[in-house]
Amino acid sequence: MTASSDPTVTRPDRSSREYPDRPWVGVGVVVWRGDRVLLIRRGKAPRLGQWSLPGGAQSVGETVFETAIREVREETGLEVVPTGIVTVVDAITPDAEGRVHYHYTLVEVAADSAEGNPVCADDALEACWATAEEAGDLTEWDETRRVILMSAEQRKAHPASGR
Repeated sequence: MTASSDPTVTRPDRSSREYPDRPWVGVGVVVWRGDRVLLIRRGKAPRLGQWSLPGGAQSVGETVFETAIREVREETGLEVVPTGIVTVVDAITPDAEGRVHYHYTLVEVAADSAEGNPVCADDALEACWATAEEAGDLTEWDETRRVILMSAEQRKAHPASGR
């Protein structure tokens, strides 16, 4: 009998996002409408109250693009069409003692949204459209700025993708 098939073996709780025993897969979405990107003000930790990209944890059985579509819909009510992967980011947040409080592997997806106004729900407190430069001024996390600028450069290099 293996440990995985032994009902007496206690398995760790892998469901907690705080102080996890493994990274969580998260999907951030760089939603474009013309030359503007969608930002949300986060309503939950980590980065509570900060301007960020919409996104969240991937569910079992869900593709990265399905996660991107669902998360944007849940947070803003907008429908999006994913156009590609921008990059992958390691988001590791330590606590005051240096222990890993949060650990996400973030797959950053580019997407287009053709119409509609964002209506905040789920964990988004506010939403706004901003140019890449404005987004850089609003966001506090350097990785968010980097991802937005990287996505903007990719759009310039491949102007027909998704539009």
